[in-house]
Amino acid sequence: MAKPEEEARVTIDQLLIAAGWHVQDAKSANLHAGLGVAIRGFPLKDGHGFADYMLYVAHKAAGVLEAKKEGFTLSGVETQSDKYVKGLPDGLPAWRKPLPFAYESTGKETRFTNGFDPQPRSRGVFAFHKPETLAEWVKYAIPSAGEVPPSFLARMNARPGLVEAGLWPAQITAIRNLEKSLAENRPRSLIQMATGSGKTYTAISFIYRLIKFSGARRVLFLVDRGNLGDQTLKEFQQYVSPYNNYKFTEEYIVQRLTSNKLDTTARVCICTIQRMYSMLKGRELAEEDEETSVEGLERVFKDIPPIEYNPKIPIETFDIIVTDECHRSIYNLWAQVLEYFDAYLIGLTATPSKQTFGFFNQNLVMEYPHEQAVADGVNVNYDVYRIRTQIGEAGSTVEAGYYVEKQERDTRKKRWEQLDEDLDYESRQLDRDVVAPDQIRTVVRTFRDKLFTEIFPGRTWAPKTLIFAKDDAHAENIVGIVREEFGKGNDFCQKITYRTTGADPKELIKQFRNSPMPRIAVTVDMIATGTDIKPVEIVMFMRAVKSRSFFEQMKGRGVRIIGADDLKAVTPDALAKDHFVIVDAVGVCETEKTDSRPMERKPSVSFEKLLQAVAFGNTESDVLSSVAARIARMEFRTSAEDEAKIRTTSGGLGLKDVSRAIVQALDPDTGTPASVQQAVKPLMEPKLRELLADVKRKNELVIDHVSQDQVIEAGFSAAALERARGIVQSFERFIEEHKDEITALQVLYSTPYKQRLKFEDVKDLAARIQAPPHLWTESQLWQAYAALEKDKVKGASGRRILTDLVSLVRFAMHEDNELVPFPERVNANFRAWLAQQEARDKRFTEEQRRWLVMIRDHIAANLGIEPEDFELAPFAKEGGLGKVHQLFGSELPKLLEALNEELAA
Repeated sequence: MAKPEEEARVTIDQLLIAAGWHVQDAKSANLHAGLGVAIRGFPLKDGHGFADYMLYVAHKAAGVLEAKKEGFTLSGVETQSDKYVKGLPDGLPAWRKPLPFAYESTGKETRFTNGFDPQPRSRGVFAFHKPETLAEWVKYAIPSAGEVPPSFLARMNARPGLVEAGLWPAQITAIRNLEKSLAENRPRSLIQMATGSGKTYTAISFIYRLIKFSGARRVLFLVDRGNLGDQTLKEFQQYVSPYNNYKFTEEYIVQRLTSNKLDTTARVCICTIQRMYSMLKGRELAEEDEETSVEGLERVFKDIPPIEYNPKIPIETFDIIVTDECHRSIYNLWAQVLEYFDAYLIGLTATPSKQTFGFFNQNLVMEYPHEQAVADGVNVNYDVYRIRTQIGEAGSTVEAGYYVEKQERDTRKKRWEQLDEDLDYESRQLDRDVVAPDQIRTVVRTFRDKLFTEIFPGRTWAPKTLIFAKDDAHAENIVGIVREEFGKGNDFCQKITYRTTGADPKELIKQFRNSPMPRIAVTVDMIATGTDIKPVEIVMFMRAVKSRSFFEQMKGRGVRIIGADDLKAVTPDALAKDHFVIVDAVGVCETEKTDSRPMERKPSVSFEKLLQAVAFGNTESDVLSSVAARIARMEFRTSAEDEAKIRTTSGGLGLKDVSRAIVQALDPDTGTPASVQQAVKPLMEPKLRELLADVKRKNELVIDHVSQDQVIEAGFSAAALERARGIVQSFERFIEEHKDEITALQVLYSTPYKQRLKFEDVKDLAARIQAPPHLWTESQLWQAYAALEKDKVKGASGRRILTDLVSLVRFAMHEDNELVPFPERVNANFRAWLAQQEARDKRFTEEQRRWLVMIRDHIAANLGIEPEDFELAPFAKEGGLGKVHQLFGSELPKLLEALNEELAA
């Protein structure tokens, strides 16, 4: 029977051979057998014993490998390895003395030390490096004068300073902290940055520097859905280097992996974690399977199928791995992908959980929450508008005797049925078991009625709105009702889900982002995370969300800032995006969320997740038994039409054939691993899996046309009112604190005005309040006052102009009892002035009155008027300064003085 150390060496030999090493005994060594030769039992100089393996690269000694039995702790073996790297007999060729590389291994666990690092420290590796890799590293064993050593760490410590142009302060801090962490040889780093604060741009910026200045050969950028990979590639293509003005993709090759073929010349590979897992397992992955989120899939696996060393993708393939939305891709099944490569791991997330911090060794190099991003002007804040309805809160009852409609979930075929007993349903069953069209309609109608008066007063174009539905059928119902209630066509509201047919969902996302239409998009989870749609100003929840991180990601679709011109290009009547609104129709903002993952709660597993697990190689008996049982049950309620579709898609197999083959393969007496693989082979076809899931979903929904819903509440939440109160208090405190140093405030505080208020002064005040940390706009301040003192605030539904800031300051100073738009104040003063003139028997002709109205409007928008203003629109096209002189003659100077004084007062 082999000893444990001998068994370990058998495994080590296999790993070395797989990595391209020629393994030989010392007595039969041939250094010319290949680039890399591992010599077993190599004799060292006196007092140093024997090295279990001496590693030769290109005929010169480069390192040692010390073998230990399985279970042996390796950290204590490093001293022994250190002795061996110094024990090469004199006269033998070596790349450097002491030898630069040292491995310790049990065959199950391996550690590696690179002597070229500034502070050599052992690290765990999945397997051994290829000889070609060590040959690359030893090329510069003796650097020339002024030459930087080849190791990544050495180059990290010699990197140039960061060019800060084009970066936000938080991005600068994140890059510097990350580079410091890498230079300190920390293997894992976590960057927490709020959604919309430029995580991807930050990542591309540091990736560029790591490639250009630190010698990173190849970087893997992992996403968890295909459409996020496409979006990431676009951002790489748009990135312009601040060092040479080249675009990233002009300087380096960036590959978006959509097949299992890796471009060896690419410096960056963008890939879904699903595909990389399949590549390491040696399996092809259908492109459709990249659009399924990985979150929760790992819980299907009781025993995680291990990844074995794949010679086609060695552990040194990537130097850096950046995993986006890392809170979803660090668990069990997917963690293997991250830990396979000998690479530094960098996690990006807006919503880390406790597990996320643990995986990244508590090394949080950047923490930039949403609140700070708002204060810095990188995110916009939000208010919550709550809509409660009777059925939405308490469900309903349809009494026996009424007819209800029943609908197949998948085909949407309908039939009518008379109830022989009462149908009671709770609110949690809505759109899962029962559809109450009037509940959806009541919510949508209320949203429509309040949209232009309370939610975004003054608008005529519906702001870009993203509605989250419970499932595809629910989304379908919402789309139809939105179009009806708004009285608009198909282009106004579109469904964007993975089950959208007749249009490419990616193209619909692009249209929603860049075009005026659609105004409203309804989705389930396709746009829930990662997808960048900056013009969104309303995020509407018509589904509950239990996960804190998922809710934050969904909410994050609205936080992104956008330039005024870019916003107007898709929403013509929008002035600026200074906030967004969450319309909460289900109480999602009020319920407790959890960080716990589904795998910890052990819920039942959906049929789709089971099929997906089988597609990823799960052949555990309990998983396959469940799949077989569910397929068998489907047989008794599947139509002949659907059975025919299944046979066509599967190559002639029916439901009974598929389930029976799996059951027989699992028979403990007759089943074999080969028969199991053969039995599940049909399920490897994505189209069959999708068809089976569709057929299984064909149970019926009850449609309640009887119950009528009613609104219980529609208004901004208590939190939104509290935020409005905070804005008002901060604004009034700002005015008080700066009344002696800001010219506009100095003028407004003087009674009577010591000097006339100038437009430039108000413009300066506006710029100051719009700067961080306040980021106030006239519209935002007006709405805050309207929320708190509705009876005293006029014109809340109108559009704001810059001079409205004068009214805001006067109201905040308690100079005025009502908050009235400045043009209305000017108009009231104009009417009073005209009345005074008439009382003094001063009459104006119709033409003069028309010009006085134009002068009034100019003062309302600009705080005053000067003679040179008559050469501007609208005066210029009416005759300009010459015409006004003709109309008012020598009285013009005094007239303008009077109007400036009286109207702007």
